[in-house]
Amino acid sequence: MTLLRANADDLMHVGLDEVLFQKWAEKKFIYTELFDERGSTRKYEKVSGFSGFGMLVQKNEGADLTPEDPSQGFDTTFTHIAYGLYARVTKEMQDDDQYDVIKRLPGALTDAVGRTKEYFAASLFNNAFTAAGTYITGGDGEYLGSLSHPLTGGGTYQNILTTAADLGVSSLEEALYTLRLTKGDQSEDLALEPRYLVVPPQLERTAWELVQSVGRPDTANRADNWLKTQNLQVIVWSKLTDSDAWFLLTDKSQHGLVFYNRTDLETDSDRDFKSKDFMYSVYTRFSLGWTDWRGFFGTPGA
Repeated sequence: MTLLRANADDLMHVGLDEVLFQKWAEKKFIYTELFDERGSTRKYEKVSGFSGFGMLVQKNEGADLTPEDPSQGFDTTFTHIAYGLYARVTKEMQDDDQYDVIKRLPGALTDAVGRTKEYFAASLFNNAFTAAGTYITGGDGEYLGSLSHPLTGGGTYQNILTTAADLGVSSLEEALYTLRLTKGDQSEDLALEPRYLVVPPQLERTAWELVQSVGRPDTANRADNWLKTQNLQVIVWSKLTDSDAWFLLTDKSQHGLVFYNRTDLETDSDRDFKSKDFMYSVYTRFSLGWTDWRGFFGTPGA
């Protein structure tokens, strides 16, 4: 495909009051705040879990110490996928453009890279409770949000509400203590600290009232709002497609959401020798997913 003057005739004539092109700038991409971004130089990246130890065992006088072996965990493979676009414009189109729109095409292609990454990062949240893509299911075979993530030392733990619920005082309180009580593979307490409350735009007001109101938002009495002391940062993500799903996340250092940039951004421009057409392209290659479910908590809402 090639952009000809006949396909964009308005750009050939002086007198337009405004050309609506890239008028609405992209907001800061949310995925860079939530995901642990890593570089890569390989075809794929493989992450393997390995447990630590639980509690010490009492040693009686003259007796041997109790042995305990750490256990091999679950493997997760991230296979990088390539994405790209290109645009071709005739020399006459670029020469006759009165509004310099064509000269801004490379920037528009670059914007599309961030938009694409943002979409797939949000898809991890949008499909956290269902099967939708090979990167959604982690090494333990469970969805990211599950009632029964297996512990290699035995037993299971959940990172979703037992009964799905809309965002409110009681449901957020349950989510907070369930995340804080998260167990390691040897059933040890991990002392995770929630940091982010991630919501779609439809829940922005509810989230703000829950974590910022001085008084409890669910009662008319003058009780102090305990949730305000939790220092949660509300992140409103317009790419979330479920209007009543909401999520809690720890800091990046305590959760397993990973975004691998195999090729962060690659741009090219060239000229066709015969036609003199201008050609612009953009390319990126990445993968994303989760290495461990701990530090992530969510619910699809009631």
